[in-house]
Amino acid sequence: MKANLRKYLWVAGLSLYPILAFAQSSDLSQNVSNCKAGRESCDRAKLSPTELADANLAAHARNVSNCRNGYLSCNASKLSEPEALALAVADHQRNVSDCNDGISSCDRSKLTPAEARDSFAAEHARNVADCKDGAGSCDHTKLSASEAGAVDTARRQLNTSVCKNGSGLCDHSRLTAADTESVASAEGQRNAQNCANGWDECDHSKLTAAQAKQTALSEQQRNYASCKEGQETCDYAKLTPAETKALADAEHKRNYTACLKGYGYCDPTRLTVEETRTIHPGI
Repeated sequence: MKANLRKYLWVAGLSLYPILAFAQSSDLSQNVSNCKAGRESCDRAKLSPTELADANLAAHARNVSNCRNGYLSCNASKLSEPEALALAVADHQRNVSDCNDGISSCDRSKLTPAEARDSFAAEHARNVADCKDGAGSCDHTKLSASEAGAVDTARRQLNTSVCKNGSGLCDHSRLTAADTESVASAEGQRNAQNCANGWDECDHSKLTAAQAKQTALSEQQRNYASCKEGQETCDYAKLTPAETKALADAEHKRNYTACLKGYGYCDPTRLTVEETRTIHPGI
């Protein structure tokens, strides 16, 4: 009996060995991945010499990347001389770009005289552009006489464009006589379009005779269309006699079809005698 039990346990152990070996292998593989990724769960004591070397290489590459990206986790003391030199070059170029782009991280004290001149030129050009665009960061005191004139022209043109398009705050007081005339024409056309399409910001009092006629025609067509579709916006009182008759004929046809086919709302009292006989031959 004992011999049989020992034999059974030995066989069971053999059958479980591949499972246990796979689980152990999986744990070791996960530990290698953890160490290469620099995770806290890494157990370096379980690494083979080759795996340990690979983990160290991965950690070094990660540190190089952290330094290049300016992360606080960078440890510059672990960089090789070529890596430290390449980092210094990259940091300098990044600072030059920051200064030229007006980014707050710019450190002008690290620029060469030529780079500093380029940076100030870029800053001046940005200020001129801001003034032309009406940006709040514009500093008029830094403009030359010619730049101030160019800015004034650009601002007048921008204001004229805004007035014509109705896309922002228009300052009519800054328009020239010619601009005032062209803006008035554009505003009239925009108002006529709003009225003709039934849009908001329509002022009927500002329409010309021709525009008022076109608006009335468009309103009549929209009302007829809404009545044909049975919309609640339909005003039957505004229909012409011809439109009223056309709608009545269409509704009569719809009612007859509904009664004939048995689909849709049917009002038998609105059928003619002949239509009733067609639907109910026996009547």
